[in-house]
Amino acid sequence: MKPPLKYSLWSLVALVVLLGIAAPKVLPLLHASEPIAARSSQPAGEKGRAPLRVSAVLVEPAVFAETLNSTGTLLAEEAVELQAETNGKVVAIHFTEGARVRKGDLLVKLNDADLTATRARAQYRKELAVLRERRIAQLLKQGVARQEEYDTALNELNVQDAEIALTEAQIAKTEIRAPFDGVVGLRYVSEGSFVNAATRIATLQRLDRLKVDFSIPEKYATRLKVGSPIAFAVAGAERKSQGQVYAIDPRIDTATRTVLIRALCPNPEARLLPGAFANVEITLTQLSDALLVPAVAVVPGLHEKNVFIVQDGKAQPRAVQTGTRTQSAVHILSGLAAGDLVITSGLQQLRPGQAVVVIGEAST
Repeated sequence: MKPPLKYSLWSLVALVVLLGIAAPKVLPLLHASEPIAARSSQPAGEKGRAPLRVSAVLVEPAVFAETLNSTGTLLAEEAVELQAETNGKVVAIHFTEGARVRKGDLLVKLNDADLTATRARAQYRKELAVLRERRIAQLLKQGVARQEEYDTALNELNVQDAEIALTEAQIAKTEIRAPFDGVVGLRYVSEGSFVNAATRIATLQRLDRLKVDFSIPEKYATRLKVGSPIAFAVAGAERKSQGQVYAIDPRIDTATRTVLIRALCPNPEARLLPGAFANVEITLTQLSDALLVPAVAVVPGLHEKNVFIVQDGKAQPRAVQTGTRTQSAVHILSGLAAGDLVITSGLQQLRPGQAVVVIGEAST
């Protein structure tokens, strides 16, 4: 039993020697690890006290043309579909497609042979009525005829005048004339065609001035006035065209919550055509002291919009009212003042009252 005891003593001695050698190196490491363990046991809220590094812009008054963009449609100032007032056969067409015509020009003639004959008959009857009225008038002066006889003759003359006027009105319905100066479109009938009041014969457009119809959101309805300038562009046009608002619909569309606006645009060379799609730009106001912030700085909420400003080294939310939005900036109507420092980065990580450090600052 002695040999095992001898080996155990030697093993114990060797272990003590090894511990003596390693102790100077191990003990410092154990002491150094204590703060790390202590920090790891601290509450999570203590870790968030480190200031967040953010970028910000200094709000300064700037010149700003507040504009509003919309889409619209070009319309002819006057436009009509040429149609007959009565049934009949087309006997003559007096216009060329695409040609300019003047107000009152005869464009289409329908058959009026029966009406012309009726008018001629009424004119013959009128001649007889005139002779009879004159004859009885002389007899009345001589005391031979009675007043009742003269009244009957005069009434018959008036009836014939009315018959002629009625026939001439019916003949006028067989003549389709230009109601205003303009350009005639393509025709849809030929000579010999039978037409009625529903038949489309051609179109007539007045092109020297055009209407531009567009809509704006209801919140801008009171800011646009008659006479306000607009600019618009259409596909294929080399430059923008100018116009002026001349009418505002006095109601708000309940389906779209927009107001319909109509502007007039000169078109002397007929470069623009009715029906074209227009991108409209409306100048609402020209401001010299507008407050602008980058669009990325505005945080939308359920009931309001907010920005974060730097105040005493901490992030504080500010409710703002926004106006026109451009591609990169937003016009602030209320909620900010010149000199405020608006945070533009790290917005998703910000909390009210959080400490921040501004690493980049610029003016708007």
